[in-house]
Amino acid sequence: MAVSWTDSRTVGELLVELSADGVPVHRQIEAAIRDAIRSGRVERGTALPATRRLAEALGVSRGVVVEAYQQLVAEGYLTSRAGSYTRVALGADAQDPPLPRAADELAIDFCPCRADGAIFPRKAWLRSTRRVLLEATPADFGYVSSRGVPRLQQVLSSYLNRVRGTSAKPSSVVVCNGYGQGIALIVQALVARGARRLAVEDPCADDDAVPVARAAGLEIVGVPVGPDGIRVEELERLDADALVLTPSHQWPTGGVLPATSRAAVARWAREREAFVVEDDYDAEYRYDRAPIGSLQGLAPDRVIYSGTASKTLAPGLRLGWLVVPSQILGDVVEAKQLADRGSPVLDQLIFADFVDHGEFDRHLRRTRPIYRRRRDALLSALHARLPDLEPTGIAAGLHLAAYLPDWLDEGRLIAAARERGVGLHGLGPYYLSGGGRAGLVFGYATLDEATISAGIGVVADAVAQVRDRA
Repeated sequence: MAVSWTDSRTVGELLVELSADGVPVHRQIEAAIRDAIRSGRVERGTALPATRRLAEALGVSRGVVVEAYQQLVAEGYLTSRAGSYTRVALGADAQDPPLPRAADELAIDFCPCRADGAIFPRKAWLRSTRRVLLEATPADFGYVSSRGVPRLQQVLSSYLNRVRGTSAKPSSVVVCNGYGQGIALIVQALVARGARRLAVEDPCADDDAVPVARAAGLEIVGVPVGPDGIRVEELERLDADALVLTPSHQWPTGGVLPATSRAAVARWAREREAFVVEDDYDAEYRYDRAPIGSLQGLAPDRVIYSGTASKTLAPGLRLGWLVVPSQILGDVVEAKQLADRGSPVLDQLIFADFVDHGEFDRHLRRTRPIYRRRRDALLSALHARLPDLEPTGIAAGLHLAAYLPDWLDEGRLIAAARERGVGLHGLGPYYLSGGGRAGLVFGYATLDEATISAGIGVVADAVAQVRDRA
């Protein structure tokens, strides 16, 4: 029989089968508990129910259970102390081996992949969570539209129109689980419409649009990037059904696409009846320039806008959104419906409340100076210790790129820094063509000023080592 207990400190359910085959009852209880421990169904440290309660549940005398427990204690499976629960003392016989610890564990990592989780606005988020849980209606806990919660659609369209200069309507907003899912939905919708070729920046991020598009059977075409983003003169001979851009802060070089180039992109899309996917991943963080409106505002009928909370709040929230032109909106919504029937309701309502109460604006005003100080510390350290490196893309975002002099090998420098416990990330992997100028991508969001300075000092030592060996 399956015996259940309600005490949260004890095991919730344990299969104990008693039979009339002549085996003493205490032996059957011993065998059931022993097998549960060996198989891992009951983990080390789990408290078993009191002998009296287990005896009542099994319909046997308490002395039988006491005898079974005593035998398992003697064998080392259980441990017991007066006045306390009897607990499991051993783990399963066959456990997954522990993950190996990296021999070269990094002390400092200039990874450009995330925001600083330490400055997540926990108190403000908790206030929004409480309000949502108190105010949510029973209907809010039902199935949601695959487009998203109407309140979040309204809040996002208002915020994006106000802050990013989009031309968004609530009905054009599709909520998704981060940019990763968003670009997958877009690719699926493009394929459903007969698309065959997707153009991307070169260099570009190699972990989202490119692998998803290739898996869907699309041909990938790279468009060279210059100091100010994509080279628009290349568009004249570009035959593609869609183009993925990061115009406000090119990933990874950091260029900002100027107004004339934005107009050229919009003109190309209309002439070719192609779509442009605008990945606006970190435009909220800007330091040395005025805000630049979204490309979507210039051509809302041709541009699919993509935003996310990954850089502004935390990637673990898995909150993203798309603003989709009417021509392709139905295909994107259908793809979202097939993917997961809609993103989690409570997360959407909490974020909507967070934005609607001005907490998102306050959070950005609070964090911009923090990230700017870290960026300034990085630039100062590079200027003082590594003057041969050429920083670029410094005006916005949470990372900058730095080109290397011709004599400095990217791979050797990364290896030399890693030997010293510092993680560097090269530009090389982001080039589709396999060429391109050597450089590094420095993320500074998760490092304080002192750590940044110390890390660049270590990198300078690594550069000296590579120079000496060369």
